[in-house]
Amino acid sequence: MNDRYDVIVMGAGHNGLVCGAKLARAGLRTLILERRSIVGGACVTEELWRGYHVSPTSYVLSMFPGKIMDELELKRFGFELIPTDNLFVPFEDGTAMIVWNEMRDTCNEIAKFSKHDAEAYPVYSAFLNKAAGFIREILWDPAPSRVTPGAIADAGRFAWHLKKLGRDAFQFVDLMSMSAHDFLAKYFESDKMIATLGYMGSIGNFMGPRTPGSAYVLLHHNLSEHSGAGGWGFVRGGMGGLTQAIRKSAEQYGATVMTDAEIDHVDISNGRAVGVTLVNGDSYRADQVVSNADPKTTYLKLVGRDNLTSEIEREVDEFDTFSTAFKVNVTLDALPEYPAWNKEYGAAPAYVHIGPSVDYLERAYDDAKYGRMSEIPWTSPVIPTMHDDTLAPKGKHIMTAFGGHAPYTLADGEWTEKKKEELGNRVIAAIEAFAPGISDHITHRQVLTPVDLEKIYALPQGHIFHGELTLNQMWAMRPVPGYADYRTPVKNLYMCGSGTHPGGGVFGVPGYNAAGEMLNDRKTNALKAKLNMGG
Repeated sequence: MNDRYDVIVMGAGHNGLVCGAKLARAGLRTLILERRSIVGGACVTEELWRGYHVSPTSYVLSMFPGKIMDELELKRFGFELIPTDNLFVPFEDGTAMIVWNEMRDTCNEIAKFSKHDAEAYPVYSAFLNKAAGFIREILWDPAPSRVTPGAIADAGRFAWHLKKLGRDAFQFVDLMSMSAHDFLAKYFESDKMIATLGYMGSIGNFMGPRTPGSAYVLLHHNLSEHSGAGGWGFVRGGMGGLTQAIRKSAEQYGATVMTDAEIDHVDISNGRAVGVTLVNGDSYRADQVVSNADPKTTYLKLVGRDNLTSEIEREVDEFDTFSTAFKVNVTLDALPEYPAWNKEYGAAPAYVHIGPSVDYLERAYDDAKYGRMSEIPWTSPVIPTMHDDTLAPKGKHIMTAFGGHAPYTLADGEWTEKKKEELGNRVIAAIEAFAPGISDHITHRQVLTPVDLEKIYALPQGHIFHGELTLNQMWAMRPVPGYADYRTPVKNLYMCGSGTHPGGGVFGVPGYNAAGEMLNDRKTNALKAKLNMGG
């Protein structure tokens, strides 16, 4: 089978959909191919049990920019964000911290533990907001790669944005290089305060709060423009509500979305991508091809080692994707009871972090360093049904718990069903320590290890960011030096997934930026062709 398009997008994760929608909106004949029977990648809603519509992987929305929402008209296609009211963090001594949307309310909470920290929190928040503003400004510029006029201009814009930070630029260097604990200790004296904020430093990365480099992840998770606690919110209809809206937007502009279409390889002729061939043998042709898959899958499988230089092959092999993330999804016949929760604020907290101290978080990481699942994992049990009653039968609830650590590779052998059950038991026990009796109300349970996240959702080694967010894997180094501008060594082949600048999460920016570079190249090529014809 042969058919020709202007552009083929490999993978209908949220970045692939954003990329395809932007290209289709520009008038290009666009084909989006997806391996699974459902679009969205790791940003989906699935009916795991009858009547229960679960977001099995990504579970809250934070970083997805309003610019993309508006340009793709997502509200028109059914997207709705429900801001979270607060973040609840219980401690082992029976007390708890609540982070509210309002600064004053949060400072009043902090003052219960430390007047010093309550006074420091606005200062810390002001710096983090300033740093986030700097990052938001450079998000939309491709990272400089080869020495070209465009790359030089991009580097110049980066330097100009950095200059605007003033003396805070030195503080920004600390944020990029220090551990979450050490960076937060510059502001706060209370371990409870440091644990509440430092928790973010371990989300998605294989790090503990005392690991150098973990401080940056505090910023990455605070790039939100939304109004929920910490800028996080639920999507009406589950996380698939976002990706379904992007799909509808893409189709409105003329894109074709094809599911159950697993790609075997990129077709390459004379160093140029000319199309793709599916596992079933069907082939499609296009002027440009873009991959939403992770860097290793794109380069090593879809392109193939034979089409790579030894240098690129080595760089891709060294790209770190090792993950210890897990998800445990359960249904409940009653809401959990947290003794530390004040029911004046509602029946139960919807958004919770179980990570009551820095040592608690670090011990969970210590286990994983030696190839063991954490004896007592940290976890974020959230209950989206408290804000969205469309997800479960009346009076019933869904609780989805993301956390760490469960190493992709275990020291004592492969993951088995027995080990998965043990992980699930440990996660529930960690929650039950602060919500006694919750296990009595669980009616269904799903446990996803990094191996499952890779197999089902194509997350490399289960990594939610497609690769670690560390200095050696960011900006001009992501995914490999020389090709951080969404292009690849194969002419007309691009990348748009979370493994590219500016990184992972339900972000959409890599897909948006990649589409922009593809459109720029089309304009440049058209101009060259016109000049050649004129000559």
